[in-house]
Amino acid sequence: MKAIVCKAIADDIGTLALEDVELPPLGPGQARVRIRAAAVNFPDILTVQGKYQHKPLLPFTPGTEAAGDVIAVGAGVTNVKVGDRVICGGLGCYAEEMQLPSVSLRMIPPGVGYAEAASFTVAYLTAYVALVRRAKLEADEWLLVHGAAGGVGLAAVDLGRHLGAKVIATASTEAKRAFLKSYGADHVFEPHGFREKVKEVTGGDGANVIYDPVGGDVFDESTRCIAFDGRIAIIGFTSGRIPSISVNMPLIKGYSIMGVRAGEYGRKFPEKGRQNMFAITKLLAERKIHPHVHGRFPLARAVDAMRTLEDRSVIGKVVIEP
Repeated sequence: MKAIVCKAIADDIGTLALEDVELPPLGPGQARVRIRAAAVNFPDILTVQGKYQHKPLLPFTPGTEAAGDVIAVGAGVTNVKVGDRVICGGLGCYAEEMQLPSVSLRMIPPGVGYAEAASFTVAYLTAYVALVRRAKLEADEWLLVHGAAGGVGLAAVDLGRHLGAKVIATASTEAKRAFLKSYGADHVFEPHGFREKVKEVTGGDGANVIYDPVGGDVFDESTRCIAFDGRIAIIGFTSGRIPSISVNMPLIKGYSIMGVRAGEYGRKFPEKGRQNMFAITKLLAERKIHPHVHGRFPLARAVDAMRTLEDRSVIGKVVIEP
């Protein structure tokens, strides 16, 4: 089979190569999946560059989120069968096939395409843990989403609307801002100089919940338009700068700063983790959330797909279709 292979850690993701790879024999409890779509996530790039917390042994195949068809099962497998359409995850998704424990597979809801199924889990799980578990967003609260046109940002806009919040979004280009308005955001602003605009539309109170995957100057300005008893959910630092804050500010203004790591949340609280996964899959099955697939690339152009995330041109998610 064909797979994208990383043989050396490098800042230039162009060092990735499409190669012939042979999977080992299928073991007990395993299933082999023919990948139909694999989502591209920013951590995939960081992993190749050696900048992500998880550092797999070389060589490896990037990608941690995919969907496809079960084409073989090992001894003792009863939860899936050949022909099942499944969602899968774990390192190695940028390939024509992968094999993994069958218990890690989830069925694709009826009527949902492979691209949507492959690209919703990471983004919506992050949004769900941030908004529901950590910030406890309530209906009619003001939600400010930064980096709102990216994968995790757009999921927060979508989930926030479903939860009944009034959504303010920020994005870097006019095209992204126009899309966000059409997607249902109540107000859309540029990612700088938003402080007074947020205070104006919220009647001077500020945003109740701020969802921040950007950090840097965006975080700094966010602390000046957060409501009393507000919650700032820290998702990441795509700006490249990890901000800091004097703790007298949240003391005086009465707001909380909370970190969000959806995967770690599920590992610390396994039952809640299963509930989270069930909840977002149910929302997808009922078409109450609407993942947006911006672009599709063949496996041979995986690097091109990854570069669309590097140059910030993506709205929503990009998938590779082997």
